[in-house]
Amino acid sequence: MSSQTGTSQQANNQGQESDEDVFSQPRTPRRTPMACHFCRGRKLKCDGRQTCANCQRRGLACTYAPIQK
Repeated sequence: MSSQTGTSQQANNQGQESDEDVFSQPRTPRRTPMACHFCRGRKLKCDGRQTCANCQRRGLACTYAPIQK
């Protein structure tokens, strides 16, 4: 009786990922290579789009300049 229960549980788990498989690799957020002028000046997180979310929300022109080393 218990051997059938174990077999049915194994069959149910084959199509699903376990919690350990899902969380085994840590997520690292993508880094934007460059922030726009507004985000850099206010030290905000810039999403790097043509018009970033911060500038779009405020109705500002979103401009990027290359970083000078």
